[in-house]
Amino acid sequence: MSNTGKSPHILSTSANLLGICFIVLTSLHILRLKAITLIDEFTAVAIILFMASSILSFLSLRNTTRSEWYEKIADWVFLAGLIDLFIITMMIIFGLVA
Repeated sequence: MSNTGKSPHILSTSANLLGICFIVLTSLHILRLKAITLIDEFTAVAIILFMASSILSFLSLRNTTRSEWYEKIADWVFLAGLIDLFIITMMIIFGLVA
């Protein structure tokens, strides 16, 4: 099995987006909006997805026997995280806080 080379890109981008999600979650706690919004729940899901994507990408780089499988799963989990982050952004932009 050959590695398609997406894993380093998924790993670095997932790690960056993970940091952004932590900033959003921290901001919600500082602004005391966590109790009146669903944004923190969606952000928590995004954190889990981007963390899983990062771990799977790392495993893809380290494991030669299942590299392609880890990379494929990381790719799909990363896409789910992006969709979740898009939903969070739309909720913030349009003021859907309940």
